Amino acid sequence: MDKRVYLLTTISFVVGMVELIIGGILDLVAADLGVTIGQAGLLITFFALVFAISGPVLLFLTGKMDRKQITFITLIVFLIGNIVAIFSTTYMLLLISRIISAASGALLVVLCLTLASHISEPAYRGRAIGLVVMGISASIVLGLPIGVSLGHAFGWRSPFVLVAILTILLMTGVFLFFGKVPSQPPLSLKEQLLALNDKKVLFGHFTTFFFMAGHFTLYGYLTPFVKSTMGFDGTWITIVYFVYGAAAVTGGGVGGFSADRFGIKRTLIAVIILLGLCLLLMPQVSLMLFWVVLVVWGVLSWAITPPIQSHLIQLSPETSDIQQSLNNAALHFGIAFGTFIGSLVADGFSVEQNAYVGVIFALFAFGSFLISARKDRSVASR
Repeated sequence: MDKRVYLLTTISFVVGMVELIIGGILDLVAADLGVTIGQAGLLITFFALVFAISGPVLLFLTGKMDRKQITFITLIVFLIGNIVAIFSTTYMLLLISRIISAASGALLVVLCLTLASHISEPAYRGRAIGLVVMGISASIVLGLPIGVSLGHAFGWRSPFVLVAILTILLMTGVFLFFGKVPSQPPLSLKEQLLALNDKKVLFGHFTTFFFMAGHFTLYGYLTPFVKSTMGFDGTWITIVYFVYGAAAVTGGGVGGFSADRFGIKRTLIAVIILLGLCLLLMPQVSLMLFWVVLVVWGVLSWAITPPIQSHLIQLSPETSDIQQSLNNAALHFGIAFGTFIGSLVADGFSVEQNAYVGVIFALFAFGSFLISARKDRSVASR
């Protein structure tokens, strides 16, 4: 396999770390900048929203540029975004830094996925794409706990210092070792959106949207939640994120195995129902049960991805590539919406109530999937 894939994997790892790190240090950011927990949570909302929109748009706009050149330039912009975060003294300045990082990070992730596919031989293509995706999941297991630990030990800006250093190293790697890669212009945005004409496909994406909204209504505010309900301090919060992340990495494998063994429909129904149960139990479990529910919740967060992607491919095999891109956008729109609603609940009521609002979104995800899967047999027999 082409060694450059490992460089792409590292880029996706760093981007994933930046996207999620704010959730672990919300309380520190809020206290330092004089804002509420809900307002701090909006930093996740805007990042995810910009990320969802920017990926396909910027990839299309830069479709004719040399891939090495655009990757290097985008890394420079990504570096600027994190430097702005390091020197942010106001909430608005930090928000601007998140928008810059989100737009450049979205393009970097899409570039990494497409480049991994283009530079790999057909026999290694799936493995190469899998490694890039693994970079993002690894940022949950390693990057997020490291960032949370640094934030509580040296201040909330310290994780962004680490990201800036890593980005400079990545820029050096791209400049020295990444050869020229021919560009392949993607489909137009209009062609991508036309793939949503099918009602069942549309509600398949709604399933992802509501699932992630329900998940992030609580996960985006996990630090203040466990502080309030469990009384954990900085060290225990780091452990919480590590345990959750380790479970989350297994989720993709569990979801894929279950879809193959028990079927896509049964797997998705089970995953959505179990997510709702985890969110329902979270505010009222004992300390011992908390860790059990946390692990199950972590597995579920990634378990939906393989079966929902397989479901979309079955529904529209001729537009399968586009559907994966659109589903990634639906995922980030869900994160943005969930964290936005979570901010309103946390500020207007209490962070404990975020879990119950998440249950409502899980019900919407369940209903969306039932609509999407209603006539799978007739679709498959066409």
